Amino acid sequence: MRVFIGIDLDPAVRARIERFIEGVQGFAPEARWVHPDSLHITLKFIGEQAAERVEIIGARLRRIESSAFEIRVGAYGFFPTVRAPRVFWIGIQAGPRLAELAETIDRATMELGIPREQWPYSPHLTLARAGGRSGSPKWRPGDEPNNTFAMLEQRLTATAELDFGTIMAREFILYQSLLSPGGSKYSRLQRFPLF
Repeated sequence: MRVFIGIDLDPAVRARIERFIEGVQGFAPEARWVHPDSLHITLKFIGEQAAERVEIIGARLRRIESSAFEIRVGAYGFFPTVRAPRVFWIGIQAGPRLAELAETIDRATMELGIPREQWPYSPHLTLARAGGRSGSPKWRPGDEPNNTFAMLEQRLTATAELDFGTIMAREFILYQSLLSPGGSKYSRLQRFPLF
């Protein structure tokens, strides 16, 4: 099973993002746009695990204690840079609480032999990718200037700051990712409350 840990979006925020995508995807027609139903805030990507290991991971995650917190969804950017973009994303602002939860999860899964994250936590929602390129935020060999998102970037520069609203994170979720020709599909395996 291919699994990861994340936070789901509020339906109203998801609907606003969906309307936004419908309005702007024509400005980057060569990009691969995500389906809004698949949007989530990733806390930790784990990868392939046997079903028994997934149960062990779930048991360890149930021991995490953290309280609910607010997340604002807005702003935008491009990875790795606006001149050589592979990814168009919108931002996540949650103060220190979101990063602390991601760090707690990273330490908890490390106890089970899952490698720690190499880079500092950088929450965002990927909306589109340029061609079949990596979604990594870091510069990669082969990254070079391209025009995939040039019209979109010009359009967004002329608009007010993006604000899709806020959500209250009351739980985090262990997801299964199913790869398919039409893109990844996610199913919720277990939920873990934030009090």
